[in-house]
Amino acid sequence: MSGSVSYLYGVAEALPALGDAVAGLTGVAGAPVRVVAEEDLAAVVSAVPAADFEERPLAAHLEDLEWLEAVARAHHGVVDAVAGRATVLPLRLATIYRDDERVRDLLRAGRAAFRSRLSRLAGHVEWGVKVYADASAAAPAPAGSGGSDGSGGSGGGGPGGEELSPGRAYLLGRRRERTARDDAHRAAAEAAGRIHEAARAHAVEHVRHRAQHGPLVREHGENISNDAYLLPADASEAFLAAVREAAGSDAPVRAEVTGPWAPYSFAAGAAVEPEEEETPG
Repeated sequence: MSGSVSYLYGVAEALPALGDAVAGLTGVAGAPVRVVAEEDLAAVVSAVPAADFEERPLAAHLEDLEWLEAVARAHHGVVDAVAGRATVLPLRLATIYRDDERVRDLLRAGRAAFRSRLSRLAGHVEWGVKVYADASAAAPAPAGSGGSDGSGGSGGGGPGGEELSPGRAYLLGRRRERTARDDAHRAAAEAAGRIHEAARAHAVEHVRHRAQHGPLVREHGENISNDAYLLPADASEAFLAAVREAAGSDAPVRAEVTGPWAPYSFAAGAAVEPEEEETPG
């Protein structure tokens, strides 16, 4: 396939503010962002190279973390710019249609669901809350103490101050690491429960995502919970205060709060079924 295909960022009401939001905006692949309207709905799109976004090259690109990060940043940049001026239903990364007419088909087929969800999300924002267990932040056992495992002190010293063999010292160190990890995990799980209760009191919807894993996440500890909350925009200050209070200051626990975002986690269910989407190829 040659030429271009239509890359979708999101769906919104066809209002003048939408055109203002995308004026002069560039998105994925540096392509200008435009609006494709169908009656009272509009899709925010860009024309991107088919050679990069047809099925096979796209599958290869999605394994390229540098390429994927660039696309994700551009995608979210467009969604956030639009969200500053209008309610938007963000679509998932790399949602591609063959041309603008297929985009209009999407708007026609999904009109009722799109309208319902846009009405629900108007005036609302998303906040993300991740809780991490950080065993490295746990207070170490004092030198020469028995520690929680009932063994000898740290640094190779055993009960009564006797010197441990290298093998015993290694096993003692590993035992202490496991104890610290278990304690941090338990404290983080308890904190996650408190935080969720506090956050849910201010939110109108909640989505629990899978905990994140990988090298970048491990730098911050073990991700125990990964939640998204939808709340009225004017409730953000109270939400943040409640979450921070619930998080407390336990050393092995770190709560990461991000937002406000466009309602990425709450647009699900508004689009047509996947088999109706077009995947160029």
